[in-house]
Amino acid sequence: MMQEADAHAFIALLKPRVMSLVIFTALVGLVAAPGSMNPVMSFVAILLIAIGAGASGALNMWYDADIDAEMERTKSRPIPMGLVAKEDALAFGMVLSVGSVFLLGLVVNITSAILLAITIFFYAVVYTMWLKRRTPQNIVIGGAAGAFPPMIGWAAVTDSVTLESLVLFGIIFLWTPPHFWALSLFISKDYEKVSVPMLPVVAGERTTRNQILFYTLLMVPCAMAPFLMGFAGIVYGIVVGILSAIFMMYAVQVYRGVKNKEKKLFFFSILYLFSVFGTLALENIVGAFF
Repeated sequence: MMQEADAHAFIALLKPRVMSLVIFTALVGLVAAPGSMNPVMSFVAILLIAIGAGASGALNMWYDADIDAEMERTKSRPIPMGLVAKEDALAFGMVLSVGSVFLLGLVVNITSAILLAITIFFYAVVYTMWLKRRTPQNIVIGGAAGAFPPMIGWAAVTDSVTLESLVLFGIIFLWTPPHFWALSLFISKDYEKVSVPMLPVVAGERTTRNQILFYTLLMVPCAMAPFLMGFAGIVYGIVVGILSAIFMMYAVQVYRGVKNKEKKLFFFSILYLFSVFGTLALENIVGAFF
């Protein structure tokens, strides 16, 4: 029986934890971009990017309500719990999607609005509706949605897409497979139960471990690229070099099948991404004052 929805249920539809990562990486893109932006406009840009990301989360929960109800990790979400009706989640997601893109284009610039629209489309349509239930490469291709926010932040300042912003995109894009496949290794039964073809389910653990190492090998040089290209400093180079070595160590251990290392890699990967982008942001903030 459907309960009366409250504000907390609708906030949960926005996937606040995912939204926090979007806000953070978009803010780093904004701070790292050449040029400057009015603080009020910066706040508005980040707010609209966050709303757009939250909207795509609501659309994801609307479409995936059936499998969310079956999986331990997701069965307490608002729709399976009967806190929000599916049609209300769809309307909520659509209104926020259209509103955030329109306002970003109107208040900030068209380039950032187009990138936000692509982000929402990639997550809600390409990943959720098309790839997630059809291919074990769902995380790889659909992961692009999570990689756009720093590009949007960069475009909010520069009204352009540059090689530097593409590098920031690449870091998250290549980080996503080892991050999520490490998670899928220890919750694969959840995905198997609802017939979602995550890589460990359809290709086995050995292939998944191989792919984790492969994408880690691609990610590390991309993460070092800001330093090598000159838009990050020596502190970034040292911090990211050390963290990348640790990430690689865990990936090799996962590849070799060392017990429980997939959990350590999953949790370390979160710290890794925040540290990479956090260091880049701090360098730019400190550099602005000295």
